[in-house]
Amino acid sequence: MSETRLSFKEMCAKFDVTPRTLRYYEYIELLQPEKEGRSRFYTPREVARMVLILRGRRFGFSLEEIRQWLQIYEEKGTRPQLEAWIDMADRQLVELRKQMDELAESIEDLEKLREDAAKIIK
Repeated sequence: MSETRLSFKEMCAKFDVTPRTLRYYEYIELLQPEKEGRSRFYTPREVARMVLILRGRRFGFSLEEIRQWLQIYEEKGTRPQLEAWIDMADRQLVELRKQMDELAESIEDLEKLREDAAKIIK
């Protein structure tokens, strides 16, 4: 493995993503690997972007939100990107807490129905 660049195959392995996923991220301009003929090589910048993309996905952000957020850094720098991140995180925290409350309610309802069913068959 190259110390400064990763091949397409190495990038897939490092992040445990499919080739299709990696190609799609390129297609929607989240990643911009260096190209030499038909080969693609990923610099430390692209590796760092991939970390941010996967982290954003884990937090529930859409790929478009992530793309726009990464673009802020390219166009305006770190501070505006961090300000945007805080706004995005605040919105997503509200949504995740709502989902957590809904999930807790569903679990409670399911447990009650299960208990009722268990009482019937005893």
